[in-house]
Amino acid sequence: MPIPPPRTPDDVDYPLPAESIAQHPLERRDSARLLVDHGNAVEHRHIRDLPDLLLPGDVVVVNDTRVLPARLPLRRSSGGAVEVLLLEELPDGRWEALVRPSRKLCPGTLVTAPGLDVVVDDDLGEGRRIVELDPGPRPLLEVLADVGLTPLPPYIHADLDDPERYQTVFADRPVSAAAPTAGLHLTDDLLGRLRSVGVTVATIELAVGLDTFRPVLVDRLDDHVIHTERYMVPEATAAAVGSARRVVAVGTTSVRALETWAATGEREGRSSLFIRRPYDWRIVDVLLTNFHLPRSTLLCLVDAFIGPRWRDLYQGAIEQGYRFLSFGDAMLLQRQGRR
Repeated sequence: MPIPPPRTPDDVDYPLPAESIAQHPLERRDSARLLVDHGNAVEHRHIRDLPDLLLPGDVVVVNDTRVLPARLPLRRSSGGAVEVLLLEELPDGRWEALVRPSRKLCPGTLVTAPGLDVVVDDDLGEGRRIVELDPGPRPLLEVLADVGLTPLPPYIHADLDDPERYQTVFADRPVSAAAPTAGLHLTDDLLGRLRSVGVTVATIELAVGLDTFRPVLVDRLDDHVIHTERYMVPEATAAAVGSARRVVAVGTTSVRALETWAATGEREGRSSLFIRRPYDWRIVDVLLTNFHLPRSTLLCLVDAFIGPRWRDLYQGAIEQGYRFLSFGDAMLLQRQGRR
């Protein structure tokens, strides 16, 4: 009897041992392990083996967004600490941000760091505020590079010696509050080897925002509201996808950009797509993705892609010592029904 689709966060829950959560990136990006799901069998490989696993005519789509040094340690005039995590720049030049402690800050409160003034304004709920940044005479990105910290997820407790390890090798515009982590495994050499076997590499941009690290807090998934994120599918990528043998999405952010484009017909805009089973897949055939947090919208997407088989794959990966979450290992999944 078919297993019904997830209805509550409990339906995408699983036991994740703390020791399975990777705290550091591997020395070599492409040395991460790769669990390859063949539908009726599992193969254990490494990311560096991708050229042997993909086919001539495949199009690999990566999210080339760059992560801002978006975590700002600031101080009130009283000396009290405030942390501002920048989420997205708004059309009027102000920013949406997560602020801690938000409830203690009245609209108009000034918080500062050397070379940067931040005014905390409107309360958007859930700790989100509108903030106005004043970097003085210097460009904002230059000041953020001096003041801001890499916005690592809260489950990573170790310091990152090299902030570039939380950037992909193809990172371009600095617009994201978190990394598209499946792309962290890829290297210039590996991308070159993919091209040499007839695989096309194309880019999209999706500005990774709040829902990447926001837990599902409602009792029913129907009641969870996805925060919108800006996306853009370049014309060259659209053309490559249109003639692809298979479309291989690197990470769930690439999936959301591509499938939003397919659903709306718009190559640029905002995505509020919450992918859950049953879902009518239009573009993505193969997914390269990391292992995701329990009770997350990203697990809903994986469930929609391969069905409830994900539970066996995750349990097997834990037993095999795979490393989970942002700095962890990866899976290569073929969409259910397209074996």
